[in-house]
Amino acid sequence: MLLRSTLLLAALTTAMPALAADAKASKACAATLSPEGKAMYAAAAPNVKPASEMRDVIRSGAIGLVMTGKLSREQAQTNGPAVAGCLKLLR
Repeated sequence: MLLRSTLLLAALTTAMPALAADAKASKACAATLSPEGKAMYAAAAPNVKPASEMRDVIRSGAIGLVMTGKLSREQAQTNGPAVAGCLKLLR
């Protein structure tokens, strides 16, 4: 039991830097986006899960921005691919 717990802790400890690097890379990527893309990223990033479909995550975040007038539909469509690229790094 102790050996299993130790191995699990070691595995999690070695995985943590990789997870942190992905978050850092995603944030660095998001910093290069247009202001509209940054808004879309901020709206969608909290909803990204390992099995998330990026199109659905981005769409759900962008709908709120479009409905409140903070983003036009065209801006959302134009920025979507770049935002998806940054969000994929969160997986």
